[in-house]
Amino acid sequence: MMSVIRSEWEECRSLLRNIPSMVLTIFILSVVCMNLMAGRELYRSAYFCINSGLALSWISFLCMDCICKRFGAKAAATITVIAMLVNVATAVIFRVLCMAPGRWAAYYSAPDAVTGELIHMGLDSTFSSTWYVVFGSAAAMLVSGIANSLLNVSIGKIADRGDYKGFAARSLISSCIAQWIDNFVFSALVSHVFFGWNWTQVLICSTTSMLIEVLAEAVFSPVGYRVSREWEADKVGQNYLDLIRRTKLQTE
Repeated sequence: MMSVIRSEWEECRSLLRNIPSMVLTIFILSVVCMNLMAGRELYRSAYFCINSGLALSWISFLCMDCICKRFGAKAAATITVIAMLVNVATAVIFRVLCMAPGRWAAYYSAPDAVTGELIHMGLDSTFSSTWYVVFGSAAAMLVSGIANSLLNVSIGKIADRGDYKGFAARSLISSCIAQWIDNFVFSALVSHVFFGWNWTQVLICSTTSMLIEVLAEAVFSPVGYRVSREWEADKVGQNYLDLIRRTKLQTE
């Protein structure tokens, strides 16, 4: 058991050293920011709701697609777990800081003390997410991230021949399914249970949000393809890939 733990730990350390820091930073920031902005709606009707987090959520999936292309499904799933843990830690830190004495700067620009206090309380409420929102977001990210990684690699084995069409096929199909799962899990755990959504609203919102996210990802998928191709050409992450091959040979 200990040898397995040490092996997994070494793989994780090697992965973090080999994935380009800019992509890893963008991935984690997109996860944290999309969950923060998810509390602000852009449009709402009886069966349709768009929140501001949709403008950022596709970024994390595009980063996962690039990681899957070069490093494999396990690497993408590992980074997803790390991003999820950072998001939870960020939510906890925000919560603690919002409990500390003091006021937001916006309080002092309010026309009167009552309005300032309402603004202060609103900002505190926004940044100190309730536990069920954090839990729902983490669960949705974990399930959808693993699903996206496995689907991306599986589709890639069938459709990817090294060109853009192959990258787009594995990227968009896996993201389409995984993003629907992400929206559905969050809506079922949070919106249905705590906000009173019925199942029709959950299903419609999950589907429409997925379509918006996949459309945004499709627009920027050429960028993801170019990045992944440059990684291959420059042999980015070769040390990690060699480690994975050695570990696989030792276990066979």
